[in-house]
Amino acid sequence: MKAIVAVDKKWGIGKNNGLLFQIAEDMRFFRQQTLGKTVVMGRKTLESFPNGKPLKNRKNVVLGNPKNLEGIVSVKNFEELKTALSGENQSDVYVIGGGSVYNLLLPYCDSVLVTKVKADGDAEVFFPNLDEDENFFVSSDSGDVATESGYTIRFVTYENKNPKTWG
Repeated sequence: MKAIVAVDKKWGIGKNNGLLFQIAEDMRFFRQQTLGKTVVMGRKTLESFPNGKPLKNRKNVVLGNPKNLEGIVSVKNFEELKTALSGENQSDVYVIGGGSVYNLLLPYCDSVLVTKVKADGDAEVFFPNLDEDENFFVSSDSGDVATESGYTIRFVTYENKNPKTWG
């Protein structure tokens, strides 16, 4: 399982139930990584999408959403999530937010794809600072990338030294 996230310089990820930044290069990266895969999210993340609809061409698993909406697999708790993902190739499962879902599932992720935005997004929700977590190390770093929107970003992959298993 992997996590994919965009963070500001303080590891902020969200404000007012939405993303801090709309950066085309980051959106393309997210799409390339998750297309055809399984994405796991919380109810608020689903609600933040346009019209609250699931992402196209992906299996959408929503934790904490008791409603059965078209195009999503709803799970009420961690045990149901484990059951829903039991038949999945774990390398094709991406945790996409929000904060509480990241916190719950990060220990199970073998890698984390982080888009670091060199800006302060005045966030209300934060991702754990992996630079300060001894369980994670950087396995790749794109270096600075200038974006069309004027932001400088980096694509950094962190590996978990000892991810937990579902067992």
